[in-house]
Amino acid sequence: MLFYVSISMAVLSSLLYHVILKFTPSDVNPALSLAVTYAVAVLVSLVLLLVFPLSGSVLGALKELNWASYALALALVGLEVGFLLAYRAGWSISTAAIFVNVAVTLLLLPIGVVALKERLSIVNVAGVLVCVVGLVMINVGK
Repeated sequence: MLFYVSISMAVLSSLLYHVILKFTPSDVNPALSLAVTYAVAVLVSLVLLLVFPLSGSVLGALKELNWASYALALALVGLEVGFLLAYRAGWSISTAAIFVNVAVTLLLLPIGVVALKERLSIVNVAGVLVCVVGLVMINVGK
């Protein structure tokens, strides 16, 4: 059940993310917009502690964190600013996410295969080739 619920939540959240970001007014300061976004995200995250309670103290849990939590913050800000500016620069909501997701997938393939020892089947490789062709087709005439 968690398998499908989690991926559905990711899909729905990504959909809402792009639609809401596309409708962020172009004259709004992007840094201020993100600051408000992250302030609300902090509040929501704190409420989620009721759903996912800590097993010990907050200080103990903070000590368990590693570099990934901090690096993820930088990656999220880059993602947010990147898409916000891409939409302001004229990228279409219908193609920007596809372009980014296919490009990221292509970049993740060698990481998954080499660093994480994941395996690709012939069908996976065929799908990658279709994605590459699709990426080229999306950008023809831009």
